[in-house]
Amino acid sequence: MHKLLLNRDIYTEFVQSELPNARRFLWIVTADIKDLYVSIDGRFQPLLEVLSDLVENGVAVRLIHAKEPGPRFREEFDRFDALINSDSFERILCPRVHTKAIVIDGLRAFVGSANLTGAGLGSKHEDKRNFEAGFMFDDQKDINELMHWIDTLYLGEHCINCRRRDHCADPIIDQI
Repeated sequence: MHKLLLNRDIYTEFVQSELPNARRFLWIVTADIKDLYVSIDGRFQPLLEVLSDLVENGVAVRLIHAKEPGPRFREEFDRFDALINSDSFERILCPRVHTKAIVIDGLRAFVGSANLTGAGLGSKHEDKRNFEAGFMFDDQKDINELMHWIDTLYLGEHCINCRRRDHCADPIIDQI
């Protein structure tokens, strides 16, 4: 499967339909991060609640983002103990990240233009959303390559030669 998703279809066909079904792991990479809401089973809830529920059900969640989230996101985040205290939730900051990608269980993925925001991936009204495009796919070769690349970010392999370290508030690798 290789499917182009445009605008709200990213939300309805991937975020709403696929993301809550993660069973082993969920990796999210985004530049911008804000509080966003999703409708799951007819109930609007913060995506952070969905992530917390996944973590509580044994799903390992990895979130990589480029900048500090806004105050509403941070307030919402602090409500979910599983996101603060569970070893199954990992979050790192890298100011060079501009990628927008989601990998679910190593079986399905999305890569596109949408950030982890209401206007990008959330349930915003059709007339208030950003214009976004991306691909949902299940090709194992492409997913493996994407996962390897995300792992290099997560492990800080790019920190060694990074020339933007002076802009990094929380280096992944402390000593170089």
